[in-house]
This record gives sequence, C-alpha cells and structure tokens, in this order.
Amino acid sequence: MPAAPLKFAYWVPNVSGGLVTSKIEQRTDWGYDYNRELAVLAENNGFDYALSQVRYMASYGAEYQHESTSFSLALLLATERLKVIAAVHPGLWHPGVLAKLGATADHLSKGRFAVNVVSGWFKGEFTALGEPWLEHDERYRRSEEFIQALRRIWTEDHTELAGDFYRLRDFSLKPKPLNTAERPHPEIFQGGNSTAARAMAGRVSDWYFSNGKDFDGVVEQIEDVRKSAAEVGRRAPKFGLNGFLIARDTEAEARETLREIVAQADTEAVEGFGAAVKQAGQSTADHKGMWQDSGFEDLVQYNDGFRTGLIGTPEQIAERIVAYKKLGVDLFLLGFLHYHEEVEYFGRRVLPLVRELEAQLPDDEPESVHAHAHA
Repeated sequence: MPAAPLKFAYWVPNVSGGLVTSKIEQRTDWGYDYNRELAVLAENNGFDYALSQVRYMASYGAEYQHESTSFSLALLLATERLKVIAAVHPGLWHPGVLAKLGATADHLSKGRFAVNVVSGWFKGEFTALGEPWLEHDERYRRSEEFIQALRRIWTEDHTELAGDFYRLRDFSLKPKPLNTAERPHPEIFQGGNSTAARAMAGRVSDWYFSNGKDFDGVVEQIEDVRKSAAEVGRRAPKFGLNGFLIARDTEAEARETLREIVAQADTEAVEGFGAAVKQAGQSTADHKGMWQDSGFEDLVQYNDGFRTGLIGTPEQIAERIVAYKKLGVDLFLLGFLHYHEEVEYFGRRVLPLVRELEAQLPDDEPESVHAHAHA
C-alpha cells in the first residue's frame, strides 16, 4: 500500500517581525487582511495546515502579536479546506475553557480546528501575568495532564479528573467537536525537543513538532518518540519538522539570500532570544532540549529552520523533502521570507516535484513515525 502523501503547513505570521530576526526586507505582515489572503493562497497551493503562533507580549523582535485562537478561527472562516492549528499555553489556559472554544471553532469550521500545546520557553510572559514559572520537566508534566483533560472532555461525558494541575468534577461538554470514526477529536499537536517532550508525545499526542534538524537529528527523535509510544502500547504520533524554505531558480541565489539574512541579523535580539531559550533546555537533567546546540546563525530563524536544509533550487529542495519522508517525517512546517510570493512559488515549482518523487517510492510503506513502534 502506498505511503500517505506528505502534508505541508505554514507558520502564520500573526506576530510582527517576520520569521527571521533580521533587518533584511521581509515582505510579510502580521495583520489580518494580509493573513486572510495568505490562507486562501496557501490552501490553493497545496498546504494542508496553518499554525498560528502564540506570544502574549513583545519579545525579541516581535513587537506586536495577535492572539492565536481568535486569529485561527478568523482564518478558518476565510477558507474552505485549510486546517488551522492554534498554539496555546497550559498555565495560561484551563483545558475545559479551551475545550469549549475548540468545540465551537470545530463546528464553525466543519471540523478543521486543531491545537498545538506549547509548554513554554518565555519566562517573562508568565511572570508578567503573575503566573508561576515551573521547572522545565514540570511544564511538560502539566502539558501532558492538559492534553489528557482536553481529550477526555472532547470524547467523554461526566468527565472526572483529579490531577496535580487540573481537576474536573462531573464535567460534560455539549456540543462535542465533530467526532467521527476517522477523526475522533480535533488533532492535538505538541512541540519540544527535550527528553521530557519526546516521552510525552509518545504517550498522549497526535503529532510531534520538531525544531529544524538534519537527517541524524530527525532519526534520533523519531526513534525516541516511537519507543515512548510502544512502552504504553499506543500508536506513535505523526512527526512534523520545521523548515525555513528558500527556493530560488539557482542554488547560488538561494545561498546568497541565506547569507544576507544572517549578515543583517538583529544581533541584540538574536542573542537575547538565545539566552532565554537556552535556559529552558539547560534546566533539564540531561541538558537535552530545544536550541541547546543552536549557534547564532541557527537562532536567526527562531525555530532552527535553516538546519533542515530546504535551501536551493526546487529540484534540490524536493529531493531533500522526500529524503526526510523516507526517514518518517509526515509533515513539513514551513516559514518564508516573502510569504505571498514564496507560497505561490512553492505550490507551482516545488510541490509538483515532491509529488513526482513520492510516486516513485515503493508501495510498501516504510516504517514511519505513525507506524506501530517497537521498543
């Protein structure tokens, strides 16, 4: 049986400053009119998902930001097929309140709403709002309990939960999301590269988002997530990989664009961001986590998007994308410098090549992150 085709998502630029912390021109906009047009353009150029970012206050070049769940709903109502993933923070949301919002958004969009549970790296957001800042692994423990609560509220009546972070007492949500046998609840994504994040993904999530990684980094994470899922006897989550895509007619043009992005980096903002995020991973027991081995150039794209290597001609990028698929990647989460032009270029020049290469793959589906894991 042929493997499922790769899916593609894009970072919604609902935060000012674009997707790279650089003074280079970025033809993008954090406003709604621009993003509404972008969402329609994206769904007409082969994108399956959009991910709305979550920031609550100015930080590291992101001076302005629209709230993710309301912005996601607006994009859902402006499109017909695109699924929109709203990033949310446990600790700032109660799972019952989010479940209610999610059920409504799911009905209004005819089943296209999803969430990305973000455990949090920006301490300043929590302390500015008077919320406690938990130690790294505790944040992931809270996120896991948040997902358990969310899933149960969306699928059960008379929900009871006596957790360390959340308590539910005979709670019934009506209406529930648009559950079907193929789609039992809105999809639940999560991010994080740490040991705690990988273990949590295997136990409770539908999708695992990784920061940008090379081939070896992807293999290591997929194996860990599969093992975690196998230990609890559940189907492993699907695997999404972040990548900043620079497709140009020649490799030289693409490489020069990358060079200019880094050369014009906002050094103060990049270094401030690096100091903040590295603290998160350094607080783990094994010092493994997002951004721990990220250099200055990597941090210019704040989710290590350059490291995935989607830089070059359409042919080079398509070959690299399909090579990642062979390792078990199910979805690419893409960022761009000039969104409207480059999303259209991707749909016209890159995606057809990806589909051609996928069609040449053998029918027997390779062991992938969504196959049953083996310890």
